Amino acid sequence: METADFIVIGAGIAGASAAYELSRDARVIVLERESQPGYHTTGRSAALYTEVYGNRVIRAITSGSRAFFENPPPGFAEHPLLAPRGTLLIGREDQEGSLALALEEGRRTVDAVSLIGADELLTRVPFLKPGYAKAAVWEPEARDMDVHAIHHGFLKGLRARGGRVITDAEVLGLAANGDWIVETRAGSFRAPVVINAAGAWADVVARLAGARTVGLVPKRRTAFTFDVPKGTPVEKVPAVIDVDETWYIKPESGRLLGSPADETPSEPCDAQPEELDLAIAVDRIEQALSFGVGRFHSKWAGLRSFVADKTMVAGFAKKTPGFFWLAGQGGYGIQTCPGMARIAADLARGRPFPADMADRGIDAVDLSPERLGLEV
Repeated sequence: METADFIVIGAGIAGASAAYELSRDARVIVLERESQPGYHTTGRSAALYTEVYGNRVIRAITSGSRAFFENPPPGFAEHPLLAPRGTLLIGREDQEGSLALALEEGRRTVDAVSLIGADELLTRVPFLKPGYAKAAVWEPEARDMDVHAIHHGFLKGLRARGGRVITDAEVLGLAANGDWIVETRAGSFRAPVVINAAGAWADVVARLAGARTVGLVPKRRTAFTFDVPKGTPVEKVPAVIDVDETWYIKPESGRLLGSPADETPSEPCDAQPEELDLAIAVDRIEQALSFGVGRFHSKWAGLRSFVADKTMVAGFAKKTPGFFWLAGQGGYGIQTCPGMARIAADLARGRPFPADMADRGIDAVDLSPERLGLEV
């Protein structure tokens, strides 16, 4: 039986980044149910870093993660993790209230957020239908993220510090006997602390451990790429998001990536796109663009898992000693991963909450499973 100081269940972005931070001074084993890390959600991300996305806690952790993305440790990746993009939250005349709220919320985090009118909007996105949108909230500092490089940088760094990543290791049982004994399809493993970073399966893992669940709801999100008319300039166009988040588009390798921004509750599974969701997305996007979607170049779906307040969960289960929650990343897992990894690693070691995150107005209570009132 292999032993460690920490066993991390799940090698997606949450588990990989937390394991990376823990491995600075601890023995870490990461158990992944699939044959490759990040199969279900991490590898299906829209890959956009934006500091105006999410609630107060999400925005704080996102902003606190920028320094890592801009200046990762030596050897972490071979090229920059972020690339210029910019984001436009666009609104029709009937969405003026949503635009005003988005502007107000955005300015609480990012000084460079501004409201632009229809004429400037069309200059930035010339293939929008004239008259569709009245205005947009412009976030010039939003960036594209290289999700593969970020994820594999954490895994590579973990392994360089002696950490282990074991694939095809679906958890079959957990038992607390002084330490935690984790039974998997790849064998048995032992550690005093288990980090539950199982994504959409986090409540399933909790039940195996005899812990109270946190009400995690996996929600399917659909995406696809499509060709644009020849000669249409897309590479330098910002990401365009409906201010009420009912659809979005962003450039993707000379094409456009589109989504209906759906959040359909789902059981944990290998999510697949539904034809209805694809049709809804096409209808919404074609209302805004001056050309039709045409055929899909590719299509997929992923699960984004949330708890009731749409804030991540990080902390020990009060009634299940040694069982640490790291779940509920929703659609924010990639852009918050450096900050969340440091938070999780410090809390799991019993150290103080990171000072730079506390300076941004958040603390352990904001992320604790106990905040949900479920006596976990």
